Amino acid sequence: MLNTIAALLLAALSANFIPPVAYEMSLAGNFAEPRPNHFHGGIDIKTAGVEGKPIYSVGDGYVSRLTVGLFGFGNAVYVTHPEGVTSVYCHLRSFSHRIRNILLRRQYAQQSYTADISLTPLDCPVAKGQLIAISGNTGASTAPHLHFEMHDTRTWDYLDPLDFLSPYLKDSLPPIAHGFMACPLDGKGVFNGGTSKQTFGFPSHRLDRHFEAWGKVGFAIWANDYAENSYNHYGVRHTVLSVDGHEVFRSDVTHIPANGNPYVNSWGDYEHYIRSGVWYMRSFIEPGNMLPVLHAAKNNGFIDFNEERDYHLTYTLTDFYGNSSKYEFVVTGRKTVIPAKKVTAGFFNALMRWNRTNIFSRPGLQLVLPYGTLCSDIMLQPSISSTSKAYSPEYSFYKRPFSLFGKGLISIAVRRTVEKPEKLYIVQKSGMERYVGGSYRDGWVTAEIRELSASYCVEYDDRAPQITPLGEEKWERNNTIRFNVADDKSGVKICRGYIDGQFILFEPTWKSHLITCRLTDSTIRKTGKKRRLKLVAVDNRDNEATFETSFVY
Repeated sequence: MLNTIAALLLAALSANFIPPVAYEMSLAGNFAEPRPNHFHGGIDIKTAGVEGKPIYSVGDGYVSRLTVGLFGFGNAVYVTHPEGVTSVYCHLRSFSHRIRNILLRRQYAQQSYTADISLTPLDCPVAKGQLIAISGNTGASTAPHLHFEMHDTRTWDYLDPLDFLSPYLKDSLPPIAHGFMACPLDGKGVFNGGTSKQTFGFPSHRLDRHFEAWGKVGFAIWANDYAENSYNHYGVRHTVLSVDGHEVFRSDVTHIPANGNPYVNSWGDYEHYIRSGVWYMRSFIEPGNMLPVLHAAKNNGFIDFNEERDYHLTYTLTDFYGNSSKYEFVVTGRKTVIPAKKVTAGFFNALMRWNRTNIFSRPGLQLVLPYGTLCSDIMLQPSISSTSKAYSPEYSFYKRPFSLFGKGLISIAVRRTVEKPEKLYIVQKSGMERYVGGSYRDGWVTAEIRELSASYCVEYDDRAPQITPLGEEKWERNNTIRFNVADDKSGVKICRGYIDGQFILFEPTWKSHLITCRLTDSTIRKTGKKRRLKLVAVDNRDNEATFETSFVY
């Protein structure tokens, strides 16, 4: 794998890739920053807080894919390059004229705004530096910027875009560590007399305070990288933890495998992040974590304090450009009685093993956790609550945030008779309700889940979405048709509009119920005559609403 990546990088350098923007780049985010359930798959290039910046292809190639409304990317363009890599440009406001025409033809042919379009090398070739799009703020974007990714075309592994664009950025500042976390191994270690996780700040690069430990203890670090031309903070490319000059752990984030995103919740302390908003990245490896960028000397990175002496610990942090910093502290081995491993009391508790498929069954409930979905052994702590009006009890499985590496299966028995069982589905409750979906069979609803700490129950939706026209009197004057389309149960799945029986494209507005059709972008030509408009909205349980009206256009 490393040889393959090295070959790609050499090819990229020889091809002399250029930036996707025509001004000095500044980053709002860098490659592989930890996020809940995923790594940041690329770099976020600032656009001065506005939309409308021209976006250019970083190299010769062809537009191989266009996506709209998928993956949180909003509008996105994929360009495949002959060097074996593919560049991806996301959150775009619009596309170049040629690309936009290709997209519109496919959207109208599929009668869908949401699009995932594959193109051949002859459909839309592009040259290095050719305009392909205009920057925007579409999709899961909280402010205007360009999210830019580079992938190995064959494996789709995420590659660090700085390996291709580093000459165009400036960075002379080293990473800064803000604190470390001590994590005694349950039943096998203590730190400062305690068996729970403890955090400590780094007021300086060398801590005067000494710590005490006995047995096996893991460590984690809260650190960020910085650059002189930005106030943002970034993830750290390279981390080494050594004890008495010997390396015990190393991370080198050169790439992230295509299936590697869920492992971020194991490398980083997911539970602590959900509670505090701060990522402590572990310097030990949980047994189910298969990230190839993590390396441990022995004991999976846990340090065995088994001698009564001083242990000198050093964190060395290095960014992409080689800027480096060190943080040192001393832990004294002090022989201590290690308390036995905690056993969580509970009649329904069940041990789930990381290295097997686990099945948890109770009357009216079954949970299947396939092999590969757990980072380590955990003890399920199920709870159940019920109301007389519910279609099932409400189940949860863990007291603290715990996200699976893959998809688990939950099956819940329905305890009320309904007219249309196909309208039943599972809902997830964790602060807000989220449609999970599922299928009904023989009195049970089964669906895929990812979070064990959330609550799950069965709901029923036989009500169609609500369609509300907005500003009908302005439709002709503004050449724009607008609706609010909402569904307070399973959620809206599809909206399709027609004028005189001919399909027209409605564009949704992210995080709202608003959909908009710009008539000048449609195939409908203005005649000044009365037209018949029909809008069909379908929710996730296939309940359908239809709105019809006449207007002059």
